Amino acid sequence: MFNKIYVKIVNFIKEEYKFLIFLAILTAVLIYPLPYNIHMGGGTVDVAKKIEIQDEYKENGSYNMAYVKTMRATIPTYLLSYVFNWEREDIDNLKFDENDDPSDIWERERIYLQEANDNAVISAYTKANEDIDIKKELLKIIYVDKDSDTDLKIGDTPIKIGDIEIKEFADIAKILENYNVGDKISVTYLRDDKEKEGYFTVREFNDIKKIGLYLVRLFEYDLKRKIKIDFNSSEGGPSGGFMLSLAIYDRLTEEDLAKGRKIVGTGTIDNKGNVGMIGGVKYKVMGANSGDADILFVPVDNYEEAIKFKEEKGYDINIVKVSTLDDAIEYLRRN
Repeated sequence: MFNKIYVKIVNFIKEEYKFLIFLAILTAVLIYPLPYNIHMGGGTVDVAKKIEIQDEYKENGSYNMAYVKTMRATIPTYLLSYVFNWEREDIDNLKFDENDDPSDIWERERIYLQEANDNAVISAYTKANEDIDIKKELLKIIYVDKDSDTDLKIGDTPIKIGDIEIKEFADIAKILENYNVGDKISVTYLRDDKEKEGYFTVREFNDIKKIGLYLVRLFEYDLKRKIKIDFNSSEGGPSGGFMLSLAIYDRLTEEDLAKGRKIVGTGTIDNKGNVGMIGGVKYKVMGANSGDADILFVPVDNYEEAIKFKEEKGYDINIVKVSTLDDAIEYLRRN
């Protein structure tokens, strides 16, 4: 029985080998990744569904972040991008240097999301006059310079240099004053919530002592009204921070800001409530328009591009510029 099947397979391959070769080549062409990302209009996600706050007030309406659909380019999608006017981005633009790989880029996006969540909570709770006790800063590595001499990597959290605890960014510069360029220093750090020992070597750049590690600032804090934020594993990046802070604020307060409207927005947020610019704003305008937004908040620095794109497309959408969380809250109160 087996021999008969084997003979049939061999005969089929002999008879159809040209077709099979063509099929293999076609498949390779269709799936082979090019060194580009393709960006296109996305949609909206209700960020309020991702948060749960103790003794919260439910909003009458929705708070949504606009997102961009991104895919790795193949030959067909690359060619189609010219037909549909999708944006092509060289994947090297996402790299800090040539040693960055896709896993490094994605880990960085996840850390940026953590940073955005912390800043959203702090800015919203502070604005709502809710109790928040910031215990300390957590400095998480987002990039290791290719010329650095260290065994730390992206995602690690340094907590001590030598015997001195790191409580904030400024501590690193103060600690380095006690060392010379070229000194190899022991570092205690967290990796996957486990304490480990490592090292880095002091370097000099423009007459300033450096460690060759780029970090972002996260926070450890206590809240009287606890919050749970639930983003899934496929989500990352900082551009939803502003809308998350606005949604949290509305859940903390009794006033009705949404007033039954679908509110969409984009922008980063810092822990002081300042809204920062983002990339791909025209695709976020496209997503907000297709999602029937009543209001689209955009950062001040993205406003002119957003308005220009709206007019080019003839969209009927109310675009409002904001530079702070306060700007958005006051606009919703007045309108």
